[in-house]
Amino acid sequence: MKEKLFIVGDIHGEYDLLEKLLRYWNEEEQQLVFLGDLADRGPKTKECFLKVKELVDKKGAICISGNHEDILLKWLGDPQENMDWYLRNGGQATIEGLLYKGVLEEETPQEAASMIQTRYPELITFIKELPLYYETDYCICVHAGVNFDLEDWHQTSRRDFIWIREPFHQKENTLGKPIIFGHTPVQSLHSRLFDTHLWYHKGKFGIDGGAVYNGALHGLIISKSGVEEHHQIIHPKHRWE
Repeated sequence: MKEKLFIVGDIHGEYDLLEKLLRYWNEEEQQLVFLGDLADRGPKTKECFLKVKELVDKKGAICISGNHEDILLKWLGDPQENMDWYLRNGGQATIEGLLYKGVLEEETPQEAASMIQTRYPELITFIKELPLYYETDYCICVHAGVNFDLEDWHQTSRRDFIWIREPFHQKENTLGKPIIFGHTPVQSLHSRLFDTHLWYHKGKFGIDGGAVYNGALHGLIISKSGVEEHHQIIHPKHRWE
């Protein structure tokens, strides 16, 4: 096992930011970990999915499921019923990225979903098999958070692993190791619209920099000694206060 982790926050189709961030990854020393939400909303969702899958398959990277991976799977399972919900969560970018621009004007939700399942069976299997957390003896990586009220946090529900917010943010982490999470943009955690800095509170690091909202993509390097480095790729359209 590599001695350090290189943990990447929510990408949401911002492939160009990801490419820049990965230049800081030391493959020989650092286990690469993605916190999920690879697609939806952003401009290059297909590229993000395929890049991360390649890194998992060929470089041993770890990718955790985010709520947006779950939303995609639910839409594929019942395209008509979940179409509005998926579109409200940025799904048009993913559907068009995997197929072509304007596909939803020409095809029904069922037809578009069938086209994706036919063209990308290995990618769909990859998404279905993503774990809900990654744990080492010095760190816990999760998309949204864990349920601190349980005797064993590993029993956290799937929904909480990928959707939880305030109950997790507010409570102290008493698990004896830091928790690195994404899901909630740091701008919201800081209550400052343009603040892309990492969020730290009671043993928890929030590293979703709101990249797709013209924020930043974060890469956090952590080891048994604690946080060693932090890299932040600012979106070219970012606005400063």
